[in-house]
Amino acid sequence: MAAPKQAYSTADALVPGDPRVQHLDAQIGPYTYHYMLATPPGPDAPRATILLVHGWPDLGMAWRYQVPYLAEKLRCRVIVPDMLGYGRTSAPADPAAYTLRNIATQMRALVAHVLGTDKETVILGGHDWGGAAVWRIAMWCPDLVRAVFSLNVPFSPPLRRLVEGEELAKRVPSFRYQLQLASPETERIVDASPARLRAFINAIYGGTVVSGGGGRGPPNKKSKFKFAFSTQTGVVESALDAGVGPASLMSPGMVDFYVREYGRHGLHGPTNWYRTRRRNFEDELPRFVPRGQGGGAEEGEWRCKCPAMVVMAEKDITLPPALADGTERWFEGPGGLRKEVVQGVGHWGMWQDPETVNGYIGSFVEDVLGGQLKGKL
Repeated sequence: MAAPKQAYSTADALVPGDPRVQHLDAQIGPYTYHYMLATPPGPDAPRATILLVHGWPDLGMAWRYQVPYLAEKLRCRVIVPDMLGYGRTSAPADPAAYTLRNIATQMRALVAHVLGTDKETVILGGHDWGGAAVWRIAMWCPDLVRAVFSLNVPFSPPLRRLVEGEELAKRVPSFRYQLQLASPETERIVDASPARLRAFINAIYGGTVVSGGGGRGPPNKKSKFKFAFSTQTGVVESALDAGVGPASLMSPGMVDFYVREYGRHGLHGPTNWYRTRRRNFEDELPRFVPRGQGGGAEEGEWRCKCPAMVVMAEKDITLPPALADGTERWFEGPGGLRKEVVQGVGHWGMWQDPETVNGYIGSFVEDVLGGQLKGKL
């Protein structure tokens, strides 16, 4: 997930302590979920409710450029949780809590808590693991979902055969870093000290390895790594210790916020999401039903019936736009699957070019709310 060179945008965005959002907690089963809630200004009722789901290694604040736009410009209610394992939300030790089926159930309960009813539908938006989650929420809880969009992560169907470990890395080489994350190694490296945690946050968001350890000086000639995180390796321990310069994709104040929030639980909860592949497969296997002799063996019974959009990023190394090729066949809702690509940005395009990303989201939401696209619930 190496970041392109451009700095973070100066467009309107939430900041820590921003008065435009409320910070609230909800008890969802045994877990406490922390979430931000934004409502449109003025007396009029929100036009719709949008639930935004972040990925790894992120927080609800990942959507800081989207929340003001969705609440103030589109006049929607916006619910933005810290997902399980992150920030001020509970971080259970058992990976079983983090399966996408469980996450779907938890998100349904969170929406019902916020809205005071389980009869209303929402528009789902996700990024990274949150993108994977919103497709599964649409699959497991179709009556909750009015429409769904995902940034960087196209829908992938339920598997008929489990692919994990080295086989996964061979099939998708850009996923090799996930082997380290699923092991205890990443959390061992990063949770070793506050300095390591800060270096990790700077590194993952575009900071490069430097000499001197203070974020200054030329690239460390003793290290073969420019970045302290690699899709082939994962977190590079020696590079973190060599010193990492300031993040290029977020402000120093936002780095401070992320360091503080990650300091609450460490990385065990966030990396638990990478320990769910087998459990997710076992949950979804019963949904694999071949559609007859004329269908491909990989085709399952589920089809998305609601309006859907995927927005890919041209320079995302881990999740290139080509991953969305051919995914249209899983969508039978009005308009099928809308596909867009943001040029010149990497994995965090919603920060690097929020105007373009928000434009795609806004156009999609307006089509849904305006009646051009009506979901089949």
